[in-house]
This record gives sequence, structure tokens and C-alpha cells, in this order.
Amino acid sequence: MIVYIDLIFLINFILDLLLLLTVNITLKRYSKIKRLILGALFGSISLLYLFIPLNQVLLFIFKIVMSNIMCIIAFGYKNLKYTIYNIIYLYMTSIILGGFLYYLKIEFSYSNKGFVFYYEGLAINYIFLLIISPLILYVFIKSIKALKEIKNYYYKVKIVFSNNYEITLSGFLDTGNKLIDPVTNKPIILINKKKTKGKVPIRSPMYIPFNSLNHHGLLECIKPKCLEINNKELKNYLIGLSDTSFKLNGIECLLNYRILEDL
Repeated sequence: MIVYIDLIFLINFILDLLLLLTVNITLKRYSKIKRLILGALFGSISLLYLFIPLNQVLLFIFKIVMSNIMCIIAFGYKNLKYTIYNIIYLYMTSIILGGFLYYLKIEFSYSNKGFVFYYEGLAINYIFLLIISPLILYVFIKSIKALKEIKNYYYKVKIVFSNNYEITLSGFLDTGNKLIDPVTNKPIILINKKKTKGKVPIRSPMYIPFNSLNHHGLLECIKPKCLEINNKELKNYLIGLSDTSFKLNGIECLLNYRILEDL
């Protein structure tokens, strides 16, 4: 087996830099590239454990200490929570990248005789490093950003009806829901009719005309006692009782876009 220390160091440095860049973008740390490069250079020093006889416990402690110092060099130290988040995201991205590369290694079944890199398999490892790794981390960053954006539209909604019956639902802010009672000018929040069946007496419902894609008709609405969203009480809303279930994952209530004005 032929091991190239300089190539191992270079590849380790590039991987560390990619991971630090991913954390920097995902958490919006706005750290300068010089700091990231210094952090990656320091992280590459962890290759020393290849030449030091350490047991599993000491090796684990050594890696934890090195990652802590690497994060502090790359992003600075503001407080403990700030640093812990940096370390958690660094390990999370490392696990995701390592898992994907391991899967590709198994899937394509390229041979491996040494610890990291060796002469016969140098080309395939360069492909993984220079092409696959950045692509994987790019997809990871886009996924995290998408999840953060979607999360901003989720709300915990508590509805109190006139008979003091309360339900707590998972609500989604639907910017397409612009239903408003043309008479009272009250925005309408949609829930499935099954949520109130047999639990809320409907004595004098209102029927609001609506138009949507391929659908139009009258929507049965009732006036709740109040709503509670983000610990804020709202009263100037109607509850629309829909016959259909919502196709969003786990969503039980579609909030009106006017909610943004009151929260």
C-alpha cells in the first residue's frame, strides 16, 4: 500500500473547508473566507492521530477538542450556545456527506486496500472529492433553506367556539386563501368540518360565496368566540367549514393571508 501524506492532507483540508462553508451559509455566520481557511488548516492537523497510538476514548476526545477549536477559529466565540450550534451543524453536515460518500462507495463497489487513499484508486477518490461532495452539500444547503422557509408558515392555532369548546390545530399560512365575508369584511380561516361535527352547535351559520380552481359555491362559516395564535388573541375572523381534507402534510387548518397583519 502506498499512502501519500500530502494528498491526504490536501483532501482533508478541502473537505473541512467545504463543511465550514456549508455551516457558514446555513447558519448565516458571515465569517470571512480567511477565517474559514484557517479553521480548515487547523482541522487538517487532526491527521496527527494517524501517527499517534490512541485508544478509542482518547481518539474521540481528541476529535471533539479539535472540532471545537476549528469552529472557534472559523466563526469566533460569542457565547456557548453560538459555538454549540456551530459544532452541531458541523457534525451534521459531516455525517450527511460521509454517509452519501459511503453509499456511493458501496453502490459503485470500487476497491479499497488502505486507510484513506492509495495509488490504484486515486482517480475515483478525486472524482468523489471534487464533484460529488460539493453537490451533496449544495443540496443539503438548499434543503435546509427550504425547510426554514416552510417552517415560517406553520402556526399552532387554538380555536374557542361559542359553547367554549376548544380545539388546537396545526395551521398553515396559505397566501392563496383570501376568502373574506363581503358583508362583514371578516377574513375566513378554513378547517375540516369533521373537527366540529357533534361538538359545536351550528345554529345560525353564514354562507359565503367562493371561487377557486375548478370549484365554486357556498362555504358554510361560523363565528368563533376567539382564536389564539402565537399567544395572541384574535376575534375578527370567521371559521369556514370545508368538506374536503387538506393535502398538506399534517395541516389541519388553512390560515388567511390577513393573519400577517394581526400577528
